Amino acid sequence: MPAMKILIIEDDREAAAYLVKAFREAGHLADHAGDGLEGYGLASDGAYDVLIVDRMLPKLDGLSLIGGLREQKIDTPVLILSALGQVDDRVKGLRAGGDDYLAKPYAFSELLARVEVLARRRGQASGEPTLYRVGDLELDRLGHKLTRAGKEIVLQPREFRLLEYLMKHAGQVVTRTMLLENVWDYHFDPQTNVIDVHVSRLRAKIDKGHDAPLLQTIRGAGYMIRDGAR
Repeated sequence: MPAMKILIIEDDREAAAYLVKAFREAGHLADHAGDGLEGYGLASDGAYDVLIVDRMLPKLDGLSLIGGLREQKIDTPVLILSALGQVDDRVKGLRAGGDDYLAKPYAFSELLARVEVLARRRGQASGEPTLYRVGDLELDRLGHKLTRAGKEIVLQPREFRLLEYLMKHAGQVVTRTMLLENVWDYHFDPQTNVIDVHVSRLRAKIDKGHDAPLLQTIRGAGYMIRDGAR
């Protein structure tokens, strides 16, 4: 599964910290909002792949939050995570605009699987390509598989997300700021060398042993991946 950008709206900070850590260890980006108003503000730009929303939130309850997003035409998939697990509770959550409902306590493996299904459905419904090709390099987003000239290449989750973003913008210059905001979700410290390190590792994996390198550094601008880059 490609890396996802997830927002966890949960007032129990210990529970939220556990989820953030677990999702990041699974190779995904995860942010946390501690109340309904903060969560609504972060979710309003539609930048997340999936929202995980607790029903009983301070300042703005979970169902009102979801209803407000739907009124604003924000279609980000929502998984409601709540201690209220009766049938009537689940029905209310789904009718409010939730896409799935999981009662506490839960197993993280099940939560992860449900979130992946929601993200996959959204990608299919939006018509976003599931396969990217640049020359003989092929990235399968849904299968989380990369090949070059038919030979499979194993990437770490962050490397996969980095390459996915570059291939999505193939033939275009991608700046360091764009990568920090969309692959690492950092909005600060543009001088960090984390990008250089990952690009170097990625280049070694996809270009080593091939006559035509695909991943190119554009001095003073950023990076570009294109067929036949020199």
